[in-house]
Amino acid sequence: MANRDYVKRGRGNSRRTPAKKKPAPQKKPWRSGLLAIILVSGFGYGLYTLSSDPEPPAPVVQTSTPKAKPKPQNTLPPPPEEKWDYVESLPSREIEVQAKAQVVSDIPYVMQCGAYKTAQQADARKLDIAFQGIKSQIRRKEGSSWYRVVLGPYKFKRDAERDKHKLQRAKIEPCAIWKETQ
Repeated sequence: MANRDYVKRGRGNSRRTPAKKKPAPQKKPWRSGLLAIILVSGFGYGLYTLSSDPEPPAPVVQTSTPKAKPKPQNTLPPPPEEKWDYVESLPSREIEVQAKAQVVSDIPYVMQCGAYKTAQQADARKLDIAFQGIKSQIRRKEGSSWYRVVLGPYKFKRDAERDKHKLQRAKIEPCAIWKETQ
C-alpha cells in the first residue's frame, strides 16, 4: 500500500467550496402551546376525579336463599412420637474436660513496641501505652543509640498476646513478642 501524506491534504485545497448550511426549519410555537394546554387539562381532570367521592355500590338483591355449606372441622392430628430423647437427656448430661496444663517457660517473654532514635519519641510511645493501662519501660543497650519501649516480663505467652491485642485495638503497633535473652 502506498504511503499517503495526510498533512498536506488538509492545506491549500482551494478547489473545494465551503459547504452551505441549510437554514434551520422554523418551529411552530402553536404546537408546543397546544401540547402544554392538553397536558395541564389532563392533569386537572385527574385531580378532579381523585377528589370527587365515588358513588356507593348498588345493593345486591338475592332472589333465592343460599344453601348452607358445612364448615370444615379444625381438628389437628396428634403430634408424632419422637424417636430421640435428647431433649430430656441433654440438660442432665455432664461432660468432663481435661484442661491442658500451661507450660511455664524458664525464660520470660517480653514485648517490644518500638525502637526510637530519640528519648522523646520513646517517651511519647510509653505514654500512649500507659493510657491503655499497661506498664512499659524504656531500655537502651550499651553501645547502641536506640531506645526500645519494652513491656513485660510475662510468665506466659498468652498474657503477652492479650496485651498485644489490647494495644492493636488502640492502634498502637507494631509490637513483637519474644523470649528475653538478657
